[in-house]
Amino acid sequence: MTTNLNKISQNISEKLVNKSSLFMTFYVGLAAFSTYTCMYAFRKPFTVALFEGIMLWGLNYKVVLVILQLLGYTAAKGYGIKFISEVKPEQRPKLIIGMVLYSHLSLLMFSIIPAPDNWPFMFLNGIGLGMIYGLIFSYLEGRKITELLSAFLVISFIVSSGFMKTIGSLLINSGVDESKMPFVVGLIFMPIFLISVFALVVVPKPSEADIQSRSLRPPMDQKDRGKFLSKYGFGLYSLIAAYIFMTIFRDIRDNFSAEIWKEIGQKNSLIFSKTEIIIGLIIAINIGIGYKIKDNKLAFFINHLFIILGCLLIFLSTRSFLLNYTSPFWWMVLSGLGIYMAYIPFNGVLFDRLLAVLKEKANVGFLFYMADFAGYLGAIFVMLTQVFSSKTTNWLELISNLAIWLPIVSILFVTISLFYFNSKSSFHTNSNKDIAIS
Repeated sequence: MTTNLNKISQNISEKLVNKSSLFMTFYVGLAAFSTYTCMYAFRKPFTVALFEGIMLWGLNYKVVLVILQLLGYTAAKGYGIKFISEVKPEQRPKLIIGMVLYSHLSLLMFSIIPAPDNWPFMFLNGIGLGMIYGLIFSYLEGRKITELLSAFLVISFIVSSGFMKTIGSLLINSGVDESKMPFVVGLIFMPIFLISVFALVVVPKPSEADIQSRSLRPPMDQKDRGKFLSKYGFGLYSLIAAYIFMTIFRDIRDNFSAEIWKEIGQKNSLIFSKTEIIIGLIIAINIGIGYKIKDNKLAFFINHLFIILGCLLIFLSTRSFLLNYTSPFWWMVLSGLGIYMAYIPFNGVLFDRLLAVLKEKANVGFLFYMADFAGYLGAIFVMLTQVFSSKTTNWLELISNLAIWLPIVSILFVTISLFYFNSKSSFHTNSNKDIAIS
């Protein structure tokens, strides 16, 4: 059966090679969109449950679950720095399916064992999902249409969280137990997930034209990783510092949106999807426009500008909200738009352009997982600090305070990165080659 499946996938892949660029953009983009959206069915639905009245170790049970899943997710990100950078293309499908099945099994155990004794399974769930993004993006990077493909993944990245929360909220309102709801959501989306992974499997490898435009993206061993960091570490660490602050804001907003909306006075289940759909469409359009920029160096610096503008939008929209000039709904939309303007470039596009300029032996997975690991560590630190400093948390107040100072610090580090890479001689040398090729 495995042999027949391989033959079928190979035949489909060979036929896709001859398809138009427009067809391939939509095919690969939709495959990535569907796969990552389904992954969120196994990760985010539990965050819409409030688990009111349940305590664990004297702490709010819901907050502990969020931190535990995040710890597992972060542990996977840390290992992913090495693992994703070394993984071979033929290993990706089994890894994606195996990790999601493992995380779903964790949700099953979470639903069977009564709360709060089921807490270990949320940690295990996080471990299973932390490397899915890198495996999916491996199918997209190093192509002339990477920006367009990333636009699909960006929509999934933003919209899927709100969509799965809406599904989870509707199930709870229809009578499904809060502890069983995450497993049920995963069960609903499992068939679509398996079909979506197969659609990714048959995606053809980057063509020679893609390699000429964006550079080859081979696996990296420890020596390759060390060499890259020794040459470009300062600029990379500056970008990662900015990403840490953006991850803190984004993750608290995402994981505790139910509490934030409750404190605002909004209880409509559809609110989670409404705000994120608006944000996702705007961000996807902006990312997709980057496809038109052929000069990789220019695109890399424009991504820096994109991050800075996002930080400013977070700051200004929050000030307007606190002064009662902006309604809660539009503040959530505008601040969310700002965070994703600053956050999304780090999830592939920024690093893809960097590697296209440098022409180094490297891949996006290595750079992204370094940033993501550091970012989630920062988010965990803030959540733990908040939990142990106060028995009750006003999430609306916390997110408002973070939105005032985190963007300013991020702008500082992004500016440092901008000047650093602009001063690198190798950056200028290889950039000239890119212009000639394009």
